[in-house]
Order: sequence, then C-alpha cells, then structure tokens
Amino acid sequence: MVAETVHHHNHDANDGNRTLIFSYGTLKRGFSNHNLLQDLIRTGDASFIGLYKTSHSYPLVCGPYRVPFLLNLPGSGHKVHGELYSVSARGLARMDELEGTTRHHYERLPIKLLPAEEGADENVNNEDQVNLEDETMMTEDAPGVLTCAEAYFAHSNYAVEMWKKNGKRGLRCYTKKETKGYVKRGDRPQHLTFLDHIRLFLSE
Repeated sequence: MVAETVHHHNHDANDGNRTLIFSYGTLKRGFSNHNLLQDLIRTGDASFIGLYKTSHSYPLVCGPYRVPFLLNLPGSGHKVHGELYSVSARGLARMDELEGTTRHHYERLPIKLLPAEEGADENVNNEDQVNLEDETMMTEDAPGVLTCAEAYFAHSNYAVEMWKKNGKRGLRCYTKKETKGYVKRGDRPQHLTFLDHIRLFLSE
C-alpha cells in the first residue's frame, strides 16, 4: 500500500470538500480555457498546486478541432504531464459543465499522479516515440508521493475509437504546437453538438 501525500491548503474551515483536478489540456495556464480557472482562483474556488504527471501511461490525443482528450486506457500511450488544481464544490460544478460530464463528452475519474519537475512540460518531446522515461525510470519514482486526484477523461463511449483514429500514438504533453488548428467552442459550427463533431471526426 503506497502512502498518499495529503495536501493541506489554507482555505475557509467550512470549505473542506475540495477536489484535486488534474488539467492536461486547454485549462492549463496559457491555453484557451484557462480563463475559467482564473475566474475560480479569483473567487477562491480554485488554487494552483503544481506541475504533475500521471503515474501510469495513458493515451493523450487530439480529436476534432485539435481538442485534447485523455483516454482511460492505462498502459497505452505515455505518462502525461499537466497541472494540478484544488477546486471547491462550486468550482467543480463549473468545470463539470465546461467538460460536458452530463452530456457524455468527458467523464471525471480518479487518477494517480507524481510531482513533475518545474519546466518539464515545456521540454517534453512529443515526437520521440521511444519512451525511455517510461521504460527505464519506473524504479526512479520515489514511493509514497502518489497524489490521488481526478481528471476529465474522454467518455468511454468513444475512447477506443479515438485511440485507433490517432494511429495509437499518444502525446506526453499538450503543448502550444498541438494547439495549431485548435478551434474555440464559439467558432465551431453551432448546429452540431460536440458529440456530432466527435462522430464526424471518427468517421472521416
């Protein structure tokens, strides 16, 4: 049994039910949906904890409009880099709405994380498919520093197809390079739902 580190943050005593959320895509600092987190940080409904990576490999791929998806297929892909936030119940409701959890766009599921070095995400090389980090450094990660959080995974309804569509090649990090061609929600054809966009992308 690996001991899990518990993060204590100074928030109002009555606000004990905060959720740790691992952000791997457009919610990260400098990306298109980060303004939501900035709003939540301003109102005290979210706080930035640090840079983390998944303790297991998962596929991180791009779907329609270069939208990033983390697929709940552990063992495939790479260890994925991202940012960890502590979020209040009110903040979580806002994030669930953005991620379309009730509409089967994404599902919020548990994930285990390890701290990542500062600046590691900028230096992640998505092209290098021989993943030395995952093969040789399994023993390097100190036990006892696993953090249990939650992440918005692609819904299981389309995850496997999305992995096949990407030629079973995953990213280590959603970087500025991957956002080339990203289309913001408001600029997509409005008569189609997000699931329509996914279906079209998968059938192309």
